Amino acid sequence: MFAASVQTKRFKRGQTIDGTIVAIGPEVALVNVGGKGEAVLDLDELKDADGDVEFAVGDRIQATVVSTDGGLTLSRRLIRGAATNRQLEDAFRAGLPVEGKVEKEVKGGYEVTVARQRAFCPFSQIDSVRTVNPADHVGKVYTFRIIEYQEGGRNLVVSRRALIEEAQKAGAAEVRKSIVVGAVLTGRVASVREFGAFVDLGAGVQGLIHVSEMGWSRVTDPSKVVTPGQEITVRVLRVEDDTQRIALGLKQLTADPWSTVASTYRVGQVVTGRVTRLAEFGAFVELEPGVEGLAHASTFAPGRKDEWSKSLAVNATGTFAIQSIDLEKKRIGVAPVTDAQETEAVREYAERQDTAPAPAFGSLADKLRGALEPRKE
Repeated sequence: MFAASVQTKRFKRGQTIDGTIVAIGPEVALVNVGGKGEAVLDLDELKDADGDVEFAVGDRIQATVVSTDGGLTLSRRLIRGAATNRQLEDAFRAGLPVEGKVEKEVKGGYEVTVARQRAFCPFSQIDSVRTVNPADHVGKVYTFRIIEYQEGGRNLVVSRRALIEEAQKAGAAEVRKSIVVGAVLTGRVASVREFGAFVDLGAGVQGLIHVSEMGWSRVTDPSKVVTPGQEITVRVLRVEDDTQRIALGLKQLTADPWSTVASTYRVGQVVTGRVTRLAEFGAFVELEPGVEGLAHASTFAPGRKDEWSKSLAVNATGTFAIQSIDLEKKRIGVAPVTDAQETEAVREYAERQDTAPAPAFGSLADKLRGALEPRKE
């Protein structure tokens, strides 16, 4: 008894250990795990599906410590899902993992079979991130933790999320070592908000893709770009050591459309653009995905205050003349061209004007007057 007491102090519940079978009885087997005492293992744990004992004295096995009270009690099948009610209770008290199969979706969660017993797993406990399609888990075999054990095992509540989060905490420090500015990583979208999306980079470490970093074109609805559970590749933009916040980007993995603006556009050029949004001072016009120009209110036909905006609609297309290009600030000034005569006048002006950029947001009427004046020889 003294030897057994000393031996149990060497082990903790939940610990996985190796041992050698030294005796097989009608109900239990004795396992030598080192020291003077032996651990006890139910004989059923050594039987195959047909009920035949598949081990012999001298065989090495691996098992989990489920109890240290009055000696060591081991289990091999908690994870394999063939545990008895007593073993399930031991697993509950020790916080040991058990294996279960998700049978079907029920109100509020799932019905899970654990050791031939029915258990309940709430939706919130099936994963560490929100599940878009609950049916994806049906039929899957997972490892769970028993979080409620009542009525002798007839009322079981299990959680897969608890085990996932524990594993995440253990690996978080290692994951953070790989998160450096400029690194390209693969992660899973954890949630989508109006301001962006949180991405799980592993071990529960999350970063944020702000809506402004999702695409070179303006993104108004992040849910149209990514969805929860989706695997995506991102670039690390910033890592704040004090707050542990991680800023991620999607658009940085594609070419910046502004890199070709200098060779694609020139002052005086007439282009077709799409109105993306209206402001008090003018209209933003998309010339190509990721490249927007601003048509200042002063470039529209004279009228009452804000009257110019009534003639425009978001997503409407129109013809615009480029007035200025600032590559450093990524700004393009444009002005509307309303008819063919004005279009031709602007083209003529473009051919005459010097290569130096024109003043930003000047009146189109001034341009046209200059374009239509007789040439000075």
